[in-house]
Amino acid sequence: LGIAHVPDGRGTFSHLTVEENLRLGAYTRRDRAAVAADFARIYGYFPRLQERHRQQAGTLSGGEQQMLAIGRALMMRPKLLLLDEPSFGLAPLIVREIFRILRTINESEGMSMLLVEQNANLALELADKAYLLETGALVMSGEASTIAGDETVRRVYLGY
Repeated sequence: LGIAHVPDGRGTFSHLTVEENLRLGAYTRRDRAAVAADFARIYGYFPRLQERHRQQAGTLSGGEQQMLAIGRALMMRPKLLLLDEPSFGLAPLIVREIFRILRTINESEGMSMLLVEQNANLALELADKAYLLETGALVMSGEASTIAGDETVRRVYLGY
């Protein structure tokens, strides 16, 4: 259906190599030349994965596993990428790098993304539209820049 999911908790196949995990993302594809080009594209976004392409996924750092989970989803060539808490449990430097790459993918490839993220500051920096939920209820929706600039939202949810 053109939708790929990056689950929380990484969701890599830990006993498989980086390359095998990526290949699983393209499992249903038959366009071998395009799949080969997508390996190069993914490795361009995530050079660490190329360096570790023969390494077992379970031995990667948390940030590298998250990059692998995103890369595997991108190998499906989705129109919509669903990301569930991509920053969870990662070092701030790695989180910034991953969000920078997600922005690049969104802008250069025009890929739509639905992001569920508790780090509201990061989410609002990446998003065009935002939906603020509190205990499962919709509190506010609209342009991310408008929500980020709202004084009450900044004070109550963003901490500044």
